[in-house]
Amino acid sequence: MSQPALVTVNYYRWLFDYGYWARDRVLAQVAKLDHGAYVAPRPLDHGTIRGTLVHWLARDAIWLARWQGRPDELIDESRLPTFEALRERWVQEEHQMRAFLNKLTDSDLTETVSYISAVTNNRYTVALWPMMSHVANHGTQHRSEVALALTQLGLSPGDLDLIVYLNPLPAQI
Repeated sequence: MSQPALVTVNYYRWLFDYGYWARDRVLAQVAKLDHGAYVAPRPLDHGTIRGTLVHWLARDAIWLARWQGRPDELIDESRLPTFEALRERWVQEEHQMRAFLNKLTDSDLTETVSYISAVTNNRYTVALWPMMSHVANHGTQHRSEVALALTQLGLSPGDLDLIVYLNPLPAQI
C-alpha cells in the first residue's frame, strides 16, 4: 500500500489535535455524571460509558506502544475505576502521543511497523500512516457513541464536527 500524496506528519499532528479537542468536549460532559451514571449499563459496544472510554484510551495506548516498538499493554476498567483515574491516564497518554508526533518525519509515515497483537497473538506488519489513520477513525467511532449516550442523558457535548474545530468565520453576504 502506498502513501497518499498529501499525507504528511503535519496532517497527522493536525488530525490528532482535532481528535483531542473533540475528546475533551466529550470528557467535559462525562465529568458532570455521577459515578453511577458513568458505570450504568447502556447499549454501547463496551457496555457502559466508562467501558467505552477505557477501550478507546486503551487502544490509543496500544497503538502508540506498537509504533514505539514496545509490547501491547492491556488496560482494562479495573485499572481505571473512576473517571478521574481515566482522565489522569489520558493526559499521560496524550503527552506521550504528542511527543511521538513531534519527533516524526514525513518519511517515517511510509516505514512499516511489525508487532504481535496481545489480543490475537498474531504478528502484523503495516506502514505507519494507515495505522495512524485507524487510530483517528477509531477515536471518532467511540467519541460518537459516548456523545450519543451523553445526549440521551441531557448532556450533549455539542457539535463535534471538524468544521466547528476549524472555527471558520461566517461568509459575508
